Amino acid sequence: MTPDDVRRLALALPEASESSHMKRPDFRVRSKIFATLHPDEQRAVVKLTTEDQQVRVEAEPLVFAAIQGKWGLQGWTSVNLALTDEATLQSALLAAWRVVAPKSLAARAAGNAPAA
Repeated sequence: MTPDDVRRLALALPEASESSHMKRPDFRVRSKIFATLHPDEQRAVVKLTTEDQQVRVEAEPLVFAAIQGKWGLQGWTSVNLALTDEATLQSALLAAWRVVAPKSLAARAAGNAPAA
């Protein structure tokens, strides 16, 4: 997968927008960041629940890794773009979007969002 794939999949989510955080592209829903892109490193970072993070890291340790330090303890998870596929990336982005999206928006979008 490529940075353009991350951008395409992230912006397909309801009310998602692209911005910048610490000189890196990020993706937000109603001003809350759910993913960041590190194009030079061929990785994205997504905000997962700690439970989802643990499941994904255990299932695919070459694709997913908890970010070092307190950010990782809060669910921020690195995704190796070179080693993932579209379905896995889409699932991770949707999960991250759901973590930060307002509950009312997530509930309304549940029927319209891409399948996880």
